[in-house]
Amino acid sequence: MAHLDRALQPLRAAPGAPRWTPPSRWHLTLLFLGDVPAHLLAPLTAAVAPAVAGTPPLTLQLAGAGRFGSARRPVVCWAGLAGDVAGLTALAGRLSSTARSLGLPVEDRPFRAHLTLGRWRPGRPADAALPDRLAGYAGPVWPVPEVVLWRSHLGPEPTYERVAAWDVTR
Repeated sequence: MAHLDRALQPLRAAPGAPRWTPPSRWHLTLLFLGDVPAHLLAPLTAAVAPAVAGTPPLTLQLAGAGRFGSARRPVVCWAGLAGDVAGLTALAGRLSSTARSLGLPVEDRPFRAHLTLGRWRPGRPADAALPDRLAGYAGPVWPVPEVVLWRSHLGPEPTYERVAAWDVTR
């Protein structure tokens, strides 16, 4: 990730740049669940194990960039992924099915593999073309070692608690 951090340096202070996410908080979200009721946490943790167990070895690469939102109102600046994206997408689908089977609400939109780099603030100047400057970016290839279930604690300085982790088959 240090490679991408260096590639972002010239963009960090650019006019209309998003509010950048610190590299220490970068992660790939396979499934966002929001508030999980306490009584479902143990069943969720148990049910995720077989969903991850079916995952073949994955290697990924951060490549390119883009945005969510329109050119007039960009919302998220992201880095794209290359490599075993189909396997990652299949894993995200299994995790969604697992959460649904427990009655947890799951977004009904297709999974789009990406790494969120920053968010534009509503009402502030935004350069929606800024991600185009990373179009040719290609970082190093890396193996995916694990899937982690995180609990977010929101606030002025959000923190994250590692709840459980599962090794990806090697």
